[in-house]
Amino acid sequence: MNITSKKNISNVFELLGIIVIVLFLFFPIAWIILTAFKSGNDVFSLKVIFTPTIENFKTILGSSYEFGAYYLNSIIVVFFTLIITMPLSLLAAYSLSRFDIIGKNFLLFMILSTQFIPLIINAIPFFTIFKNWGILDTPVALIIVNLGQTIPYAIWLIKEFIDGVPKGIEEAAEMDGASKFGVIWHVIIPIAKPGIITATVFCFVIVWNEFMFALILTNQKAVTLPVALSYFVGENGVIWNEMAAAGLLYAIPTIIFMLIVRKQFVKGMSAGAIK
Repeated sequence: MNITSKKNISNVFELLGIIVIVLFLFFPIAWIILTAFKSGNDVFSLKVIFTPTIENFKTILGSSYEFGAYYLNSIIVVFFTLIITMPLSLLAAYSLSRFDIIGKNFLLFMILSTQFIPLIINAIPFFTIFKNWGILDTPVALIIVNLGQTIPYAIWLIKEFIDGVPKGIEEAAEMDGASKFGVIWHVIIPIAKPGIITATVFCFVIVWNEFMFALILTNQKAVTLPVALSYFVGENGVIWNEMAAAGLLYAIPTIIFMLIVRKQFVKGMSAGAIK
């Protein structure tokens, strides 16, 4: 067997391996999509061809589940968390990257160490504090909790990209009369944009999928989508068709968000891998 034949056989096995992996990854997604349009009688049927229905979507968006309200809660929490996280993280990352701060290494260590503390440890303190403040079962409580997760993560990620920006470019901008904020806006942000987008994506995913604190700190008014999905599990089992429809709606914002920022996200991930 010559080298060309061996290479062709190797390519065939590689292709088969890729196909198997893709099928393994996308089969659950395909199952959810199909189940979302099935009636209760067809849920456990393996038939690919069936009469689709949108009754599941009508049910979950109706008054019985209040899924629309939960959707709005999730959007509010994610939006305000990101709006606060990204500017603060950018300024903090720039300061830690460019300024000689006393105890900077210790400060960086403390910021990083927050990511290794089990979140459940903070549940009771947060619950007690928010109860005294009167903000339990409100989006404000969830925003505060999520900021504790997203800001340290974003600072570390953005700082790595700012470290890679040559200081000479900033000095040239300052010689042209730019202020520090002008340098950040016109120099740092455009160059570090892939890193900022990458941090935004990860923070979005963290907040959008946050379940534990949303379960503990909310009861009715501020319930978010991850908690709302658990409502389809009842005493008589799981309502799979309605849960699948809810899961499909739950995934749509993430898909849209990734389609919008995918190019910058790939650049950011590639740059991070090179570093």
